[in-house]
Amino acid sequence: MIVIGTDLVERYFGNRAGDKGIKAARAQYDAWLAIASQAQWRHPRDVKTSHPKASILKGGRVVFNIKGNHYRLVTALHYQAGVLAIRFFGTHAEYDRINAETV
Repeated sequence: MIVIGTDLVERYFGNRAGDKGIKAARAQYDAWLAIASQAQWRHPRDVKTSHPKASILKGGRVVFNIKGNHYRLVTALHYQAGVLAIRFFGTHAEYDRINAETV
């Protein structure tokens, strides 16, 4: 997949460099990014094969859990184009304040 929007996550990590658990979250995000960058997801079932706990939403939205569900990563997948756009990254509490289908 072509992954766009990584700058959003980079800013998040940069602004929270001293937060507890942020280094572990960064490591898990980096692992997720490596997988997503090499993936060839053409259907939601392809995503579920590599990330069984991902939540598939309407409109090509997929929510990934990072660091044991402490953080949420909301993406918009354009399966046929092979593009994954990062739309949101934040704690579970921050995620609860957004609408993952429209962010």
